[in-house]
Amino acid sequence: MPRTVTQYNMLAKVFHWSSALLIFGLFFLGLWMVELTYYSEWYKLAPHWHKSVGLCLFAVTIFRLIWKITTKTPAIEGQRWEKIAAKLVHRALYILLFALFISGYMISTADGRSVEIFNWFSIPGLGSFFENQEDIAGVIHFYLACTIIGLATLHILAALKHHFINKDNTLSKML
Repeated sequence: MPRTVTQYNMLAKVFHWSSALLIFGLFFLGLWMVELTYYSEWYKLAPHWHKSVGLCLFAVTIFRLIWKITTKTPAIEGQRWEKIAAKLVHRALYILLFALFISGYMISTADGRSVEIFNWFSIPGLGSFFENQEDIAGVIHFYLACTIIGLATLHILAALKHHFINKDNTLSKML
């Protein structure tokens, strides 16, 4: 008889919490760096870190998605509508993250230059696919990031609601 999974495994927890930290960190770094002036010492360094960490998060997200698909996970707790909402929000977060990664790449490579990852290696640039690509992709990138932060905040609030109001194991399964 198959064993029921009651906790997320350690790798799923590491993926979850590191992704959360990176997503919120990149969001606030992005908001800060677009306000930098050309004369700031961070003008080139902040975007370099934002791109490097963002592409590392892209790799982590691919591995996380593969791990999620191939590993048994605990059942979602709550009422039927809560289970449906949880699945929809999780799927939306993955879709929005991949759209965010693509838009970030389109911003960074519109001029044909590659993207340096911590000066370890480069991801080749494909150049511009349409006029004003970096500006249009930049606007899309911003709104995708805001939407992801909104959904992640909703996700946090739902986990806290389950923990403090419903008093179920939703939050403790990921701790």
